[in-house]
Amino acid sequence: MLSAVLLGSSTFCQAQQVQTAVMSADAKVKSDADQEKKAAEWVASLNLNDPAKENRVKSVVATHLKTIRDWHNDHPFTTVPAGINPATGIKLSDLDRQVIANSAMPSAVHKSLMDGLRNDLTEEQVEAILDKYTVGKVAFTLKGYKAIVPDLKPEEEAVILKNLKLAREQAVDFKNMNQISAIFEIYKTKCEQYLNSNGRNWKQLFKDYVTARKAEKGK
Repeated sequence: MLSAVLLGSSTFCQAQQVQTAVMSADAKVKSDADQEKKAAEWVASLNLNDPAKENRVKSVVATHLKTIRDWHNDHPFTTVPAGINPATGIKLSDLDRQVIANSAMPSAVHKSLMDGLRNDLTEEQVEAILDKYTVGKVAFTLKGYKAIVPDLKPEEEAVILKNLKLAREQAVDFKNMNQISAIFEIYKTKCEQYLNSNGRNWKQLFKDYVTARKAEKGK
């Protein structure tokens, strides 16, 4: 009787494993289709009017989207030991650990994306695709800096824009907005350190900006 129960349990577990595998395969097929659709929409927005070029760029983007998805799914935050950030001594958050795990993806993945885009697109078009990955965070964040520092000098804006573009290119290799925002935070810190070193007081500027916004809302 016991052996029959154990056999039945084993058979049930195997059936569950097969079902899970099938569901995972089905989910991957759907996800692949979603990534291909996203790539097609992004490339269509460029209005290339060249079907062969469009297909090549779509393939490059879709392959990259699937690769970063697979790397993320195969390397959960638990693959990175819990510990501290050596620069701050603060315990790593789950997001920190996921960013670390994703940042270990081979650099060839990023190179393939950028080389593939630049083979067929102008630099302006490449930037447009990178903006799709990061939902326009470069322009949005730069607008925020201009609001907080209304007398921002051209040379200061140039440094900030350079940092934000570096953030954007690095962020495209991360799977979701939480991770993308975490990458941008690294470069926003660089921007604020630059402003401080250039005679600005970032904390005071930000405090004044918040105070002014609150006063406007109170009117």
